[in-house]
Amino acid sequence: MRVPLSWLREYVDLPATETGRDVQDRLVAAGLEVETVEQLGAGLKGPLVVGRVLTIEELEGFKKPIRFCTVDVGTANGTGEPQEIVCGARNFAVGDKVVVVLPGAELPGGFAIAERKTYGRVSRGMICSADELGMGDDGTKGIIVLPPEHEVGTDAIELLELVDEVLDIAVTPDRGYCLSMRGVAREAATAYGLPLRDPALLDVPGPNAYGYPVQVADPRACDRFTARTVTGLDPEARSPIWLRRRLQKAGMRPISLAVDITNYVMLELGQPLHAYDRSRVDGPIGVRRAEAGEQLTTLDGVRRTLDAEDLVITDDRGPIGLAGVMGGAHTEIADAVVDPQTGAVTGTSEVVVEAAHFDAVTIARTARRHKLASEASKRFERGVDPLAASAAAQRTVDLLILLAGGTADAGVTEFIGPDAPHTIRIPADHPDKVAGVTYGRETVVRRLQQVGCDVYGQDELTVTVPTWRPDLTDPNDLAEEVIRLEGYENLPSTLPRPPAGRGLTDRQRLHSRVGRALAGAGYVEALNYPFLGEQALDQLALAADDPNRRTVRLVNPLSDEEPALRTTLLPGLLNALRRNDGRGSHDLALFETGLVFHPRQEQRIAGRLPVDRRPSDEEVVALTAALPVQPRHLAVVLAGAREQAGWWGAGRPAGWADAVEAARTVAREAGTELAVEQGQYGPWHPGRCAALFVAVDGVKTPVGYAGELHPRVVKAFGLPARTSAMELNLDLLQRAGEGLPQAPRISTFPVATQDVALVVDAAVPAAFVEHQLRLGAGPLLESVRLFDVYTGDQVGEGKKSLAYALRFRAPDRTLTVEEASAARDAAVARAADGAGAVLRGV
Repeated sequence: MRVPLSWLREYVDLPATETGRDVQDRLVAAGLEVETVEQLGAGLKGPLVVGRVLTIEELEGFKKPIRFCTVDVGTANGTGEPQEIVCGARNFAVGDKVVVVLPGAELPGGFAIAERKTYGRVSRGMICSADELGMGDDGTKGIIVLPPEHEVGTDAIELLELVDEVLDIAVTPDRGYCLSMRGVAREAATAYGLPLRDPALLDVPGPNAYGYPVQVADPRACDRFTARTVTGLDPEARSPIWLRRRLQKAGMRPISLAVDITNYVMLELGQPLHAYDRSRVDGPIGVRRAEAGEQLTTLDGVRRTLDAEDLVITDDRGPIGLAGVMGGAHTEIADAVVDPQTGAVTGTSEVVVEAAHFDAVTIARTARRHKLASEASKRFERGVDPLAASAAAQRTVDLLILLAGGTADAGVTEFIGPDAPHTIRIPADHPDKVAGVTYGRETVVRRLQQVGCDVYGQDELTVTVPTWRPDLTDPNDLAEEVIRLEGYENLPSTLPRPPAGRGLTDRQRLHSRVGRALAGAGYVEALNYPFLGEQALDQLALAADDPNRRTVRLVNPLSDEEPALRTTLLPGLLNALRRNDGRGSHDLALFETGLVFHPRQEQRIAGRLPVDRRPSDEEVVALTAALPVQPRHLAVVLAGAREQAGWWGAGRPAGWADAVEAARTVAREAGTELAVEQGQYGPWHPGRCAALFVAVDGVKTPVGYAGELHPRVVKAFGLPARTSAMELNLDLLQRAGEGLPQAPRISTFPVATQDVALVVDAAVPAAFVEHQLRLGAGPLLESVRLFDVYTGDQVGEGKKSLAYALRFRAPDRTLTVEEASAARDAAVARAADGAGAVLRGV
């Protein structure tokens, strides 16, 4: 909400010395998010005056149309002679009143005006457009043409209200009343302790039987509807400068008088309105739910197919507007048209003004369903004062009569549905308990009355909430109002005392250890949104029946391109890697830990948990059973160089082995060992993919995959060549682990190293041979390391030689050669039995 300070002063007598920054500080202290204060007209210096175009000469021989004009600026130029100005705009004619900036002036942005020779003539000044003066879009995209009543030589800076301060307020969803000058003025009056001149306090005639007929079929969705009729409007009447400037300062573009007035009243009172061309409305106005398949062309020119949940405004022909969102094109206010032959002017001369109150949820869903957010829907879905409808209609009628010469019909239509004031009972000391500060009953009552509440009672207060505050629903809301008006800065700072003996859970500790371990290995954590679309799963080359294609879809997604919750961490990480690579960071190692979401076989609807007590164990279990399965995963992606080149060596690129080693690092932090086998799955290269397994309750369980991505996946995501990735289930790792990893016992006795070279079939994994060696070597084995792989004539076709270094050590003695050799022979024997290994050279 953009709030011009000059407009705000009409409702609150702010001290003359208060600047926009001062008002910003007061409103921020009261809880409003005032993001910026814009200084309009900063750097603007006159003379800037009203001029009348005397002559226009079209200059020939240039690439674009150029006009040489003489303009009467009165005595503003010091001579009284016509001012000669070169201009390229085409939207003005001889006799028009325009805005002229004279030599010596300076426009916003430091643009100094001086005499200069251009297009073969001397231009002594400039005829200005709205953009050049920093006024915003006025819809003309050309020179400002003023109404003829303004005198030549008048100061245009004051006339156009070019110098002002505008507060830009980010209105939170619970403070919808501040989407109006009335609401912000109420907050400013409270912040300064000054009286408020409420613009909604108008004399409004009561409803009668002569008003325009209105039929409301759904009183729950529309509990109030006011209709007023104004006839005899001048179709050629234009919005005055003050009205157009206030709309521009508030961020809206002037359109036509009737539309500008409804927008102005909406900004002033917060009540959205709509004006219908009465001659285009056929029969009574109705409010009902749409019939599925009905169509409506809205004011933006789009033909929309309506949903049965949409609330529509109708006449006898069908829908004429989306209630609370946007009107229809068929009843739009018509612009004035002059008949070139007769000179007769046609246009809208009779309007029906609608001021209604609609259900917030209904309007919000309609706006999202049609992707049609408007100024009206933004206000309705945040809450509009239902009692402001009749005042807003009256204010609109008054302005139409004043500015367009119309006459108000005696008929007043007002439909009022069943309603009752909202009352809250609250202990007088409840705000004290919430804030930890003793305010006292008098302060609580005074602050609640300042926000418009009626308060009765002593120890227990009965509070009637004002109609413009639908966000006040329980005692804590009232306590918040007292606390914010008393000043958040006055609350004492007290650090909470956590109960003794409680710390991180095992899951949280594992999460922290894994993050530290990967960071120590050179990885950088990247956090991504937990959303994905079907396209990402296609890019990962997942099979049609892959469980990861079963997603949990969101009812109201942030993006239509990503309407589901993720089932894998890879799309987010790969997109992060692509973005960073595109910005010049080519050596990348990223990781992420986070939840993935899988739908349950049986779909259930989650119930609402109570907020006035702790939920029971049964309620928590029922809620959990309705939620998706949410295991915690970990993933890494690598590209570019893993080790940098330099004087120390050539370096090396990241590869599939680094992804596997990252998985082993994570497993060690979980206190378990991974079994690594050749695998094949979705996005990974078939020949460079490792399947990862752990033993969970004695059962071999797959926990993830690691390796190099398939070239098709690399191309689909736009990744660097040979990108590698790993993803595993962190919860399964935790179940397989032994909790905290145990520190190794360091023996003071020397190690005995025995090397063996084993010949096995080429299809036998080296990891399997290593596993057999470990089983056979016994407790003296400290480590096994593969240091050479050979294939060739010396071992025969279809065979390979694997050379391992076996390290043996005893905790209490120095091993003899016989003991080390016996352990080695036992390991080789087990490898021979389990993997068909043969000692090379035997």
